[in-house]
Amino acid sequence: MVPTLQTLREAHDRIRPYIHNTPVLTSTYINSLSEASIYFKCENFQRIGAFKARGGFNALLSLGKDRLTQGVTAHSSGNHAQAVAVAAQTLGVPAYIVMPKTAPKVKQAAVAGYGAEIILCEPTLEARESTVAQIVEEKGAILIHPFNDYSIIAGQGTAAIELLEEVYQLDYILTPIGGGGLTAGSSLAAKYLSPTTKIVGCEPEKADDAYRSLRSGELKAHKSPPKTTADGLLTTLGDKTFGIIKDNVGDILLVNESEIIQAMRLIWERMKIIIEPSCAVPFAALLRNKDLFKGKKVGIILSGGNVDLGKLPFE
Repeated sequence: MVPTLQTLREAHDRIRPYIHNTPVLTSTYINSLSEASIYFKCENFQRIGAFKARGGFNALLSLGKDRLTQGVTAHSSGNHAQAVAVAAQTLGVPAYIVMPKTAPKVKQAAVAGYGAEIILCEPTLEARESTVAQIVEEKGAILIHPFNDYSIIAGQGTAAIELLEEVYQLDYILTPIGGGGLTAGSSLAAKYLSPTTKIVGCEPEKADDAYRSLRSGELKAHKSPPKTTADGLLTTLGDKTFGIIKDNVGDILLVNESEIIQAMRLIWERMKIIIEPSCAVPFAALLRNKDLFKGKKVGIILSGGNVDLGKLPFE
Protein backbone atom coordinates (compact mmCIF):
# COMPACT_ATOMS: atom_id res chain seq x y z
CA MET A 1 0.00 0.00 0.00
CA VAL A 2 1.35 3.45 -0.95
CA PRO A 3 2.67 5.11 2.23
CA THR A 4 0.36 7.66 3.83
CA LEU A 5 1.50 10.63 5.90
CA GLN A 6 0.93 8.50 8.99
CA THR A 7 3.12 5.76 7.48
CA LEU A 8 5.91 8.27 6.84
CA ARG A 9 5.61 9.69 10.36
CA GLU A 10 5.71 6.20 11.88
CA ALA A 11 8.77 5.33 9.79
CA HIS A 12 10.50 8.50 10.98
CA ASP A 13 9.75 7.71 14.62
CA ARG A 14 10.87 4.11 14.14
CA ILE A 15 14.27 4.92 12.66
CA ARG A 16 15.00 8.11 14.59
CA PRO A 17 17.17 6.39 17.26
CA TYR A 18 19.34 4.80 14.56
CA ILE A 19 19.93 7.61 12.04
CA HIS A 20 21.23 11.18 11.95
CA ASN A 21 19.06 14.22 11.33
CA THR A 22 21.53 15.49 8.77
CA PRO A 23 22.36 19.19 8.37
CA VAL A 24 21.07 21.52 5.68
CA LEU A 25 23.91 23.60 4.24
CA THR A 26 24.01 26.62 1.96
CA SER A 27 26.72 28.36 -0.03
CA THR A 28 26.74 32.04 -0.94
CA TYR A 29 28.93 31.32 -3.95
CA ILE A 30 26.68 28.54 -5.25
CA ASN A 31 23.57 30.67 -4.75
CA SER A 32 25.20 33.44 -6.77
CA LEU A 33 26.33 31.05 -9.48
CA SER A 34 22.92 29.41 -9.82
CA GLU A 35 20.90 32.62 -9.27
CA ALA A 36 18.73 30.66 -6.85
CA SER A 37 18.57 29.88 -3.13
CA ILE A 38 19.89 26.34 -2.74
CA TYR A 39 19.49 24.23 0.41
CA PHE A 40 21.57 21.05 0.45
CA LYS A 41 20.19 18.26 2.66
CA CYS A 42 23.47 16.50 3.45
CA GLU A 43 22.74 12.78 3.48
CA ASN A 44 26.44 12.28 2.73
CA PHE A 45 26.73 12.81 6.51
CA GLN A 46 24.17 10.09 7.20
CA ARG A 47 25.14 6.76 8.79
CA ILE A 48 26.91 4.63 6.16
CA GLY A 49 27.43 7.89 4.25
CA ALA A 50 24.12 7.76 2.37
CA PHE A 51 20.35 8.24 2.67
CA LYS A 52 19.89 4.50 2.15
CA ALA A 53 20.37 3.96 5.89
CA ARG A 54 16.86 5.37 6.38
CA GLY A 55 15.14 2.78 4.20
CA GLY A 56 17.33 -0.08 5.38
CA PHE A 57 16.57 0.51 9.05
CA ASN A 58 12.87 1.05 8.40
CA ALA A 59 12.56 -2.17 6.41
CA LEU A 60 14.27 -4.37 9.01
CA LEU A 61 12.71 -2.70 12.03
CA SER A 62 9.26 -3.01 10.41
CA LEU A 63 9.76 -6.75 10.04
CA GLY A 64 11.02 -7.22 13.59
CA LYS A 65 13.88 -9.41 14.79
CA ASP A 66 11.68 -12.50 15.27
CA ARG A 67 11.03 -12.70 11.52
CA LEU A 68 14.69 -12.28 10.64
CA THR A 69 16.27 -15.32 12.29
CA GLN A 70 17.38 -16.72 8.91
CA GLY A 71 18.88 -13.39 7.98
CA VAL A 72 18.35 -10.92 5.18
CA THR A 73 19.67 -10.54 1.67
CA ALA A 74 19.87 -7.69 -0.82
CA HIS A 75 21.50 -6.75 -4.10
CA SER A 76 23.19 -3.39 -4.48
CA SER A 77 26.19 -1.64 -5.99
CA GLY A 78 26.98 -0.24 -2.58
CA ASN A 79 24.83 2.10 -0.50
CA HIS A 80 21.76 -0.13 -0.05
CA ALA A 81 24.16 -2.97 0.65
CA GLN A 82 25.70 -0.97 3.49
CA ALA A 83 22.28 0.06 4.77
CA VAL A 84 21.03 -3.51 5.04
CA ALA A 85 24.35 -4.68 6.48
CA VAL A 86 24.44 -2.07 9.27
CA ALA A 87 20.76 -2.59 10.12
CA ALA A 88 21.29 -6.36 10.27
CA GLN A 89 24.36 -5.91 12.44
CA THR A 90 22.38 -3.63 14.79
CA LEU A 91 19.64 -6.25 15.13
CA GLY A 92 22.10 -9.14 15.38
CA VAL A 93 20.91 -11.05 12.29
CA PRO A 94 22.91 -12.44 9.34
CA ALA A 95 23.16 -10.45 6.09
CA TYR A 96 24.02 -11.91 2.66
CA ILE A 97 24.74 -9.09 0.24
CA VAL A 98 24.98 -9.54 -3.53
CA MET A 99 27.18 -6.93 -5.21
CA PRO A 100 28.31 -6.57 -8.83
CA LYS A 101 31.99 -7.21 -9.42
CA THR A 102 32.31 -3.61 -10.57
CA ALA A 103 31.07 -2.12 -7.28
CA PRO A 104 33.57 0.37 -5.85
CA LYS A 105 36.06 -1.28 -3.52
CA VAL A 106 35.36 1.29 -0.82
CA LYS A 107 31.71 0.18 -0.77
CA GLN A 108 32.60 -3.51 -0.73
CA ALA A 109 34.97 -2.91 2.17
CA ALA A 110 32.31 -1.01 4.10
CA VAL A 111 29.75 -3.81 3.65
CA ALA A 112 32.27 -6.36 4.88
CA GLY A 113 33.09 -4.09 7.79
CA TYR A 114 29.49 -4.32 8.96
CA GLY A 115 29.82 -8.08 9.19
CA ALA A 116 27.87 -9.03 6.08
CA GLU A 117 28.79 -11.88 3.76
CA ILE A 118 29.41 -10.53 0.23
CA ILE A 119 28.57 -12.55 -2.87
CA LEU A 120 29.92 -11.00 -6.08
CA CYS A 121 28.09 -11.36 -9.40
CA GLU A 122 28.20 -10.07 -12.95
CA PRO A 123 27.21 -6.38 -13.30
CA THR A 124 23.72 -6.97 -14.70
CA LEU A 125 20.31 -6.75 -13.07
CA GLU A 126 19.57 -10.31 -14.18
CA ALA A 127 22.70 -11.59 -12.41
CA ARG A 128 21.86 -9.68 -9.26
CA GLU A 129 18.31 -10.97 -9.09
CA SER A 130 19.15 -14.60 -9.87
CA THR A 131 21.92 -14.65 -7.25
CA VAL A 132 19.63 -13.17 -4.61
CA ALA A 133 16.91 -15.69 -5.49
CA GLN A 134 19.39 -18.51 -4.93
CA ILE A 135 20.29 -17.13 -1.49
CA VAL A 136 16.63 -16.84 -0.53
CA GLU A 137 16.11 -20.48 -1.52
CA GLU A 138 19.25 -21.84 0.15
CA LYS A 139 19.39 -19.70 3.31
CA GLY A 140 15.76 -18.79 3.89
CA ALA A 141 16.84 -15.15 4.11
CA ILE A 142 14.32 -12.36 3.57
CA LEU A 143 14.93 -10.19 0.51
CA ILE A 144 15.16 -6.48 1.24
CA HIS A 145 14.64 -4.84 -2.13
CA PRO A 146 16.77 -1.73 -2.71
CA PHE A 147 13.84 0.45 -3.79
CA ASN A 148 10.69 -1.39 -4.90
CA ASP A 149 9.36 -1.83 -1.37
CA TYR A 150 6.95 0.50 0.40
CA SER A 151 8.84 0.28 3.71
CA ILE A 152 12.02 1.33 1.89
CA ILE A 153 10.19 4.17 0.13
CA ALA A 154 8.73 5.39 3.43
CA GLY A 155 12.15 5.34 5.07
CA GLN A 156 13.75 7.31 2.25
CA GLY A 157 10.96 9.87 2.40
CA THR A 158 12.02 10.89 5.92
CA ALA A 159 14.95 12.90 4.50
CA ALA A 160 12.50 15.17 2.68
CA ILE A 161 10.36 15.42 5.81
CA GLU A 162 13.35 16.79 7.73
CA LEU A 163 14.23 19.18 4.90
CA LEU A 164 10.68 20.53 4.67
CA GLU A 165 10.48 20.96 8.43
CA GLU A 166 13.70 23.00 8.42
CA VAL A 167 13.24 25.06 5.24
CA TYR A 168 9.73 26.37 4.64
CA GLN A 169 8.06 26.97 1.28
CA LEU A 170 10.57 25.33 -1.00
CA ASP A 171 9.65 25.74 -4.66
CA TYR A 172 11.47 22.56 -5.69
CA ILE A 173 13.19 19.50 -4.26
CA LEU A 174 15.69 17.83 -6.59
CA THR A 175 16.76 14.22 -6.09
CA PRO A 176 18.94 11.80 -8.02
CA ILE A 177 16.94 8.93 -9.48
CA GLY A 178 17.99 5.34 -10.03
CA GLY A 179 15.52 2.82 -8.69
CA GLY A 180 13.33 5.69 -7.54
CA GLY A 181 13.01 5.07 -3.80
CA LEU A 182 14.32 8.49 -2.75
CA THR A 183 12.36 10.33 -5.44
CA ALA A 184 9.14 8.45 -4.68
CA GLY A 185 9.48 8.94 -0.91
CA SER A 186 10.34 12.62 -1.32
CA SER A 187 7.35 13.16 -3.61
CA LEU A 188 5.02 11.70 -0.99
CA ALA A 189 6.53 13.83 1.77
CA ALA A 190 6.03 16.95 -0.34
CA LYS A 191 2.50 15.94 -1.35
CA TYR A 192 1.45 15.61 2.30
CA LEU A 193 3.48 18.41 3.90
CA SER A 194 4.13 21.01 1.19
CA PRO A 195 1.85 20.51 -1.84
CA THR A 196 3.24 23.55 -3.67
CA THR A 197 6.77 22.08 -3.64
CA LYS A 198 7.55 20.41 -6.96
CA ILE A 199 9.68 17.25 -6.99
CA VAL A 200 12.12 16.82 -9.86
CA GLY A 201 14.11 13.66 -10.45
CA CYS A 202 17.57 13.99 -12.00
CA GLU A 203 19.24 11.30 -14.06
CA PRO A 204 22.35 10.67 -16.21
CA GLU A 205 21.76 10.71 -19.96
CA LYS A 206 23.49 7.32 -20.10
CA ALA A 207 21.00 5.78 -17.66
CA ASP A 208 17.76 7.50 -18.66
CA ASP A 209 15.11 4.83 -18.05
CA ALA A 210 13.14 7.00 -15.59
CA TYR A 211 13.11 9.92 -18.04
CA ARG A 212 11.76 7.71 -20.83
CA SER A 213 9.33 5.93 -18.50
CA LEU A 214 7.74 9.14 -17.21
CA ARG A 215 7.31 10.51 -20.71
CA SER A 216 5.84 7.33 -22.14
CA GLY A 217 3.66 6.52 -19.14
CA GLU A 218 5.00 2.98 -18.90
CA LEU A 219 8.12 1.36 -17.48
CA LYS A 220 11.08 1.39 -19.87
CA ALA A 221 14.20 -0.68 -19.34
CA HIS A 222 17.69 0.46 -20.24
CA LYS A 223 18.35 0.15 -23.96
CA SER A 224 21.77 -1.34 -23.18
CA PRO A 225 23.81 -1.80 -19.97
CA PRO A 226 24.31 1.78 -18.74
CA LYS A 227 27.83 3.11 -18.28
CA THR A 228 27.96 6.24 -16.17
CA THR A 229 30.26 7.60 -13.48
CA ALA A 230 27.10 7.87 -11.35
CA ASP A 231 27.33 4.19 -10.39
CA GLY A 232 24.55 4.45 -7.80
CA LEU A 233 21.99 5.23 -10.53
CA LEU A 234 22.54 2.24 -12.79
CA THR A 235 19.36 0.39 -11.87
CA THR A 236 15.86 0.84 -13.28
CA LEU A 237 12.57 1.90 -11.71
CA GLY A 238 10.26 -0.68 -10.14
CA ASP A 239 6.50 -0.82 -10.48
CA LYS A 240 5.96 0.57 -6.97
CA THR A 241 8.36 3.48 -7.32
CA PHE A 242 7.15 4.26 -10.84
CA GLY A 243 3.52 4.27 -9.76
CA ILE A 244 4.25 6.91 -7.12
CA ILE A 245 6.56 8.92 -9.37
CA LYS A 246 4.10 8.95 -12.26
CA ASP A 247 1.45 10.47 -9.98
CA ASN A 248 3.59 12.90 -8.01
CA VAL A 249 6.78 13.93 -9.83
CA GLY A 250 6.65 16.90 -12.15
CA ASP A 251 9.65 16.16 -14.35
CA ILE A 252 12.91 14.30 -14.76
CA LEU A 253 15.96 16.20 -15.98
CA LEU A 254 18.99 14.69 -17.69
CA VAL A 255 22.68 15.57 -17.45
CA ASN A 256 25.80 14.36 -19.23
CA GLU A 257 28.95 12.89 -17.74
CA SER A 258 31.05 16.06 -17.86
CA GLU A 259 28.27 18.00 -16.12
CA ILE A 260 28.13 15.41 -13.33
CA ILE A 261 31.87 15.59 -12.75
CA GLN A 262 31.91 19.39 -12.89
CA ALA A 263 29.08 19.63 -10.34
CA MET A 264 30.76 17.10 -8.06
CA ARG A 265 34.04 19.00 -8.18
CA LEU A 266 32.33 22.33 -7.51
CA ILE A 267 30.72 21.02 -4.32
CA TRP A 268 34.02 19.47 -3.18
CA GLU A 269 35.90 22.71 -3.78
CA ARG A 270 33.36 25.29 -2.64
CA MET A 271 31.54 23.50 0.18
CA LYS A 272 34.48 21.41 1.38
CA ILE A 273 32.39 18.26 1.62
CA ILE A 274 32.73 14.87 -0.07
CA ILE A 275 29.93 13.72 -2.34
CA GLU A 276 29.82 10.80 -4.77
CA PRO A 277 29.05 11.21 -8.49
CA SER A 278 25.43 10.04 -8.19
CA CYS A 279 24.92 12.69 -5.53
CA ALA A 280 26.09 15.45 -7.90
CA VAL A 281 23.46 14.73 -10.55
CA PRO A 282 20.71 17.03 -9.16
CA PHE A 283 23.10 19.95 -8.77
CA ALA A 284 24.34 19.34 -12.31
CA ALA A 285 20.71 19.40 -13.50
CA LEU A 286 20.11 22.70 -11.74
CA LEU A 287 23.17 24.28 -13.36
CA ARG A 288 22.10 22.97 -16.77
CA ASN A 289 18.59 24.43 -16.33
CA LYS A 290 19.35 27.70 -14.53
CA ASP A 291 16.46 29.56 -16.17
CA LEU A 292 13.97 27.07 -14.71
CA PHE A 293 15.19 27.58 -11.15
CA LYS A 294 16.24 31.25 -11.27
CA GLY A 295 15.01 33.10 -8.20
CA LYS A 296 13.53 29.95 -6.64
CA LYS A 297 14.07 28.21 -3.30
CA VAL A 298 15.45 24.80 -4.18
CA GLY A 299 16.20 21.86 -1.90
CA ILE A 300 18.72 19.33 -3.15
CA ILE A 301 19.14 16.02 -1.38
CA LEU A 302 22.84 15.16 -1.42
CA SER A 303 22.32 11.44 -1.45
CA GLY A 304 25.72 10.10 -0.42
CA GLY A 305 29.45 10.52 -0.06
CA ASN A 306 30.93 7.05 -0.54
CA VAL A 307 33.74 7.63 -3.02
CA ASP A 308 36.66 5.44 -4.05
CA LEU A 309 39.40 8.00 -3.47
CA GLY A 310 41.74 5.99 -5.70
CA LYS A 311 39.43 6.49 -8.70
CA LEU A 312 38.30 10.09 -8.58
CA PRO A 313 36.86 11.33 -11.90
CA PHE A 314 38.66 14.67 -11.72
CA GLU A 315 41.51 15.45 -14.07
